[in-house]
Amino acid sequence: MSDFEKYWNLTLVTLSNGATITVAQVVLTIAVVVLSLMAIWWLQRLLGRQLAKSNVDPNVAQTIQRVVFYSLLVLVFITALGLLRIPVTALAFISGAVAIGVGFGAQNIINNLISGWILMSERPVRIGDFVEIDQHRGVVESIGNRSTRIRRIDGVHLLVPNSQMLERVVVNWTLVDRDFRTSVRVGVAYGSPVRKVEELLLKAAAGQKDVLENPPSIAVFEDYGDSALVFDLFFWSRALGERELRLVRSDIRFRINELFNDHGIVIAFPQRDVHLYTHEPAGREKNAS
Repeated sequence: MSDFEKYWNLTLVTLSNGATITVAQVVLTIAVVVLSLMAIWWLQRLLGRQLAKSNVDPNVAQTIQRVVFYSLLVLVFITALGLLRIPVTALAFISGAVAIGVGFGAQNIINNLISGWILMSERPVRIGDFVEIDQHRGVVESIGNRSTRIRRIDGVHLLVPNSQMLERVVVNWTLVDRDFRTSVRVGVAYGSPVRKVEELLLKAAAGQKDVLENPPSIAVFEDYGDSALVFDLFFWSRALGERELRLVRSDIRFRINELFNDHGIVIAFPQRDVHLYTHEPAGREKNAS
């Protein structure tokens, strides 16, 4: 037992102020840090579940979780220094050197970390927003310490560095509201009653529950096409993204087809007239003469 106590109380480091760091202090500090990190992880998950049950906005919930997490980490760090009897002032020089080294060696990491906090504070992009970046469209699922996770409309997850979310042009479809304007194009055969076509297009839009009444829908006689009279139906819809808009446009096309069939209006398709000219062989003409 005496040998155990000898090694247990063995002095490893003697500080300039006379304080010593023993094996017992190191082991105790490691145990406290490990248990504290496990407790922080458990508390963070518990806090997340409680915030989810209370219907708190996901962006606010994530900000609260991150503030609590880093605050507890700082508390654990200060506690570890206290157990080792290391004064905080003794780390001033070391922290300065480490900060310079980290500044040069981890610029991107720090940039993304700070950008993540800016995204959560200014909230140009929020969890649940439908965004478009570099021709990728999807819903923001989370804003992490290093990157923002976006689920594209095809189900693929896209990880975008937080700094890129601030430096590049990001189209946020749902920043202010979820109202979108979209259109459906249809071509009818030449000779069709154009005013009746306009009336039926507006009727098709008015019969859809997902089409907003204000702003009102507009039917535009767009052009004289090669094989059709081209009409565009513009309308507003409240949707969560591209998928919902496609479904709304599909429903309107179904309704337009039904209305046109009921009123005898033909949806045009490309047509070509082919004329064949036949010529008698030269020898046959001579024989005939």
